[in-house]
Amino acid sequence: MTSQQVGFIAPLASPLPPAPEGEVLTPSQWTTLMSIADTVIPSIEVSSSPSTIHKLSIQASTYTTAVDKLQNALPAETDLGLAQRYLTENASSVKGFKDLVHRMLGEYINQDARKGICVILSALDTRAGSLLITGSTTSFHLQNVNVRQQIIQNWAHSYLSPLRQTAKSLSMLFKAMWLKTSPTIGPVLGFPRIPVHGKPGKGFDYNFLQFPPGSDAEILETDVVVVGSGCGGAVVAKNLAEAGNRVIVVEKAYHYPPEYMPMTEADAGIHLFMNGGLDSTDDNSVAVIAGQAWGGGGTVNWSASLQTQGFVRKEWADGGLPLFTSSEYQNSLDRVCQRMGVSTEYIEHNKSNQILMEGARKLGYSCKAVPQNTGGNKHYCGYCTLGCGAVEKQGPVASFLPDAARAGAHFAEGLQVEKVLFDDSKGKKVAIGIKGIWTSRDGIGGVSGKDKTTREVVIRAKKVVVSAGSLQSPLLLLRSGLKNSQIGRNLHLHPVSLIGATLDEETRPWEGGILTSVCDEFQNLDGHGHGTKLETVTMLPSWFITQRTWTGGLEFKLLCSKLKNQVGFISMARDRDSGRVYPDPVDGRCRIQYTPSAFDKVHILEGLIALAKMAYVAGAREIFTMTYGMPTFVREDVPEGQPDPGINDPRFQAWLSDMRKKGLHFPEATAASAHQMGSCRMGSSAKTSVVDPQGQVWGTEGLFVSDASVFPSASGVNPMITNMAISDWISRGIAKELKKQGRVEEGARL
Repeated sequence: MTSQQVGFIAPLASPLPPAPEGEVLTPSQWTTLMSIADTVIPSIEVSSSPSTIHKLSIQASTYTTAVDKLQNALPAETDLGLAQRYLTENASSVKGFKDLVHRMLGEYINQDARKGICVILSALDTRAGSLLITGSTTSFHLQNVNVRQQIIQNWAHSYLSPLRQTAKSLSMLFKAMWLKTSPTIGPVLGFPRIPVHGKPGKGFDYNFLQFPPGSDAEILETDVVVVGSGCGGAVVAKNLAEAGNRVIVVEKAYHYPPEYMPMTEADAGIHLFMNGGLDSTDDNSVAVIAGQAWGGGGTVNWSASLQTQGFVRKEWADGGLPLFTSSEYQNSLDRVCQRMGVSTEYIEHNKSNQILMEGARKLGYSCKAVPQNTGGNKHYCGYCTLGCGAVEKQGPVASFLPDAARAGAHFAEGLQVEKVLFDDSKGKKVAIGIKGIWTSRDGIGGVSGKDKTTREVVIRAKKVVVSAGSLQSPLLLLRSGLKNSQIGRNLHLHPVSLIGATLDEETRPWEGGILTSVCDEFQNLDGHGHGTKLETVTMLPSWFITQRTWTGGLEFKLLCSKLKNQVGFISMARDRDSGRVYPDPVDGRCRIQYTPSAFDKVHILEGLIALAKMAYVAGAREIFTMTYGMPTFVREDVPEGQPDPGINDPRFQAWLSDMRKKGLHFPEATAASAHQMGSCRMGSSAKTSVVDPQGQVWGTEGLFVSDASVFPSASGVNPMITNMAISDWISRGIAKELKKQGRVEEGARL
């Protein structure tokens, strides 16, 4: 641990946009839903028999044991009444809990899923429906919490998949919303609102285009319009502006300066992530997490800056893209790394990364430090998922976008692009700009007020570069009328499954660089470059604990309290098999069709087994997965005078065998994705790809895609550097093409 502990100044508040108007559920449906929430996160009382339907009743001895465990684990100088308040708190009693659930259901869950929830909630309030779903004719909300808990436990192990999915989906929703809003979880853990290491930094002073109210479209002219401000779009904007071109970058999200960072876990999900941070594949097998902020995923990622590996570059080159084995591509990789100060020199590993490296060393596995884009700073933070208040992480907001601004680029936030505009008069679709709807900030410069204005905006441009990310770029192409059947297909997610360990010592796992080491021992399990990488994971409460298996209300609260002694890891597959992105048939939002294949699941499981071994040899007391029905392994002390068997411990080997036997059965098992790639992939033929080797969309002129969606297949490493390098190369090609067309005018015509 570092000795430097300079507290952050409390970040400024970031009020949320107005919640959806109207009721998303009927009053009776809300009653049933909140009764489920108060079963997952219950108020706990001492009683030999249930005395009220609103509290979980437990024996006095069980309650005393629970309070003793909590009080013994509480941070020093903590109010002794905290343990009782923590056990008494239920979900619906927490300020903001129901509002956040309302927002999720009303705005971020697709209509099919919402209808399914409504059907179940309505059925649970009828005699026939309750009998079918619970085995009792009594409405669910009229049952006492002890009975409700047994019902949900039965759902989790039901032979009916819809009931298993209901238990998993609703319990994860309520766990996440409670962990984001609970007033007691932070004090119980000793988890501070802001990092205790580092100090606030000064961000770049951006100026954004403003448009007056009007019924007609506001029309701008420029040389290049870039749709998206993330890792691809930012590099494109910098290069093209520095080449002397007029550039406008448009972004759906809004910019939050570093004085607002890190946000709370509740606010960050809404302001900084797509779909409120709550998205998943159609079958709920993979939770999909994608940044949607000024700076894109680079605003919320974990600083990992790994270059494209040689075997992946060769695979892509052998597929008809010689760029990837060229010195030009290596120059692009080095150029973007140099701009962000990528290095391993200043790393100080936190406990999770120490365990990963030490476990790998003791087992003879290949493990190394992960270069960080921290510009020569140590950056011992841990809160980067919520935005970087120190401005040490040199993502797009701190590097490429300021460079673009200094070179004359203009920016528009709050602009949702509806479609790319084309001129078809030449017999070929020639991109001539974009059209979208701009939404202003409110009267006090935020987004929470209702006094915002909207305006249709048309930006005419010689070149259009789509850099909206792998989930949104293909949808924009489809909305623009393009018909290539490859658009949206070939989606890779780097599916991960989590595993954790509890140590005897306090780890405070939310402190320190999140991902500073990687074990690549298992990256080539099939002999063709497919396997898994073993990495650490963010340990913010609502991000890690939400993934834990729920087995009961008291058990979950006690489980939560252990986080300050835990470490967490992921097994991340380089997925061979893919899915697709497509527009929701009702409202056009992003839908994701993807299930981890049997081939890729084998690799994820091998990684989990290796991680369990690494945690064991590094001294873990408990080791746990996120799979229903898989018990926690609890290590026993070796009797005095006997040799330590290490991973040959028969009990541990039996537990590993059980893990292998149970396997990973999605969607009951929990998987997640923070990397989305390939949905507009680059290739040498329009029959198998969306963009050509220069990044231009097949069948068009002047329309390019430049983000991780153009990856020919999964990168196998955290995709930021690969994305930036490809974008560096594509944008330099566009600059050369524009130069051939003649010198451009000074400044954008506004």
